Amino acid sequence: MLGKSSLILGGFLTSSLLFSLPVTAQITDAKVDSLVEALRLAAPDTGMEDDGLYSEWQIKPDNIPRWSRLCIQQELTPAEFEANEAQAREVLACVMGDVLQEEYEASGNDESLAVRRAAAWWMAGDPEQYNSERISDYTQEVLQYYQQQP
Repeated sequence: MLGKSSLILGGFLTSSLLFSLPVTAQITDAKVDSLVEALRLAAPDTGMEDDGLYSEWQIKPDNIPRWSRLCIQQELTPAEFEANEAQAREVLACVMGDVLQEEYEASGNDESLAVRRAAAWWMAGDPEQYNSERISDYTQEVLQYYQQQP
């Protein structure tokens, strides 16, 4: 039978271990939705009506069938994606939810940095580029739109 001091010590060690585990940020649907909307609002205007990009998010057509198949188990054409904003948001929330979670972890749970890194992944395919001269203004704009979301 364990003595009272052994139980107390065991409880203390268990508590200490729990408090020393790294904290993982909680990525909520609301945060993902805010990021998806910020990406839409910050989408660059190419100035061309037929620029080869689709929807208000300005997505390259090669991504749409792959992402939709992965996220909604239905391969959408770029035209179908563009015609259904609700479905487009669902697909983008699926994709960007995973990206945002990864970038929270990579940023040490710094939400602003995670959003900028996710925006860099979106724009350049490389989250490490968030502060590069080429896209830092864009990642900062996405962050500003993100922070304005309710």
